Amino acid sequence: MTRRPTILDVAARAGVSKSTVSLVLQGSEQVRPETRTAVRAAMAEIGYVYNRAAAHLRSASAGLVGLVINDLRNPFFTQFATTLQMTLAAEGYATVIANSDEDPALQARLVGSMIEHGVAGLVISPAYGGTQAPFDQLARTGLPVLQVLRRTDPRTDLFPFSSFDYAAGSRAAALHLLDAGARRIAFVGGLPGRAITQERQSGWRAVMAEHGSEAFAIEGKPTRAFGMEVTQTLLARHPEIDAAICFNDLVALGLMAGFARAGRSVGTDFRVVGFDDIEEAAQSWPQLSSVACDIDHFARDTAARLLAWMVSARHPPAESRMPVQLITRASSGAGRSRAPGRP
Repeated sequence: MTRRPTILDVAARAGVSKSTVSLVLQGSEQVRPETRTAVRAAMAEIGYVYNRAAAHLRSASAGLVGLVINDLRNPFFTQFATTLQMTLAAEGYATVIANSDEDPALQARLVGSMIEHGVAGLVISPAYGGTQAPFDQLARTGLPVLQVLRRTDPRTDLFPFSSFDYAAGSRAAALHLLDAGARRIAFVGGLPGRAITQERQSGWRAVMAEHGSEAFAIEGKPTRAFGMEVTQTLLARHPEIDAAICFNDLVALGLMAGFARAGRSVGTDFRVVGFDDIEEAAQSWPQLSSVACDIDHFARDTAARLLAWMVSARHPPAESRMPVQLITRASSGAGRSRAPGRP
């Protein structure tokens, strides 16, 4: 090696992350003895010399973790970010939280800024669109990076992905609505062409095919406003539709408000199931049935995976999905829960 070896060279030779090498250099007891031995052997092999003076200047950012979220206005993502931040704080890490606002260009700038500020690891729920440049940049750093809830980079060996079993959730919702007496079930919300929309529709589409029913979807922004707009479309153009599974609870709450304004009774005249089970689902009137995703558990698990990777070089599995549960309330005309996928 003709140039002076760097910490990244040590990490590559030892087969660990940059943050693990840093912890070894700092004398941290969080690193397993065998990992510490491997790192020190790699340092000796390539002739790496630790510059303690430079490291002291960087020490202020050594305990930082980056979190980039596509839409912090959505309560589902806000709850995830809060629980993740608090879990990492309990382990001595500060979290830099940024909202990309579904803007790939902004996301690229945020990722670059976090790299410049020396984060030890990164969690990203990515915006759709744009180029792979931010992930290419992250790959060059050797940082531990987790994709959560959305997967936009296919290199899950470098950027492991974790989410929920959305297909099982929409299947359980469709079967429940049929049990409750629904005859035509639409899927409402979710932008077309996006993987997350397709995932959340997939179980419902399978049930519709099994029962010989048309899979009728009205796609659009995952907002309350869109849900309210769809109400008028359903009443005026599709009176045969008597139930809906919504992309998320925000769309469902908007749909229910629209039916209330039109004088239609949700739960009897029209049945609604949302997705995510945000806090407001149980506080609305009528109470909203929803596919519950345990976002607090998911956030704590994400923090544990990232910490294990940063501290002990334990690489997470390439892909993992947590189970969901259908919570039935008055909006769908029933009050019992169905385990996902159970006929």
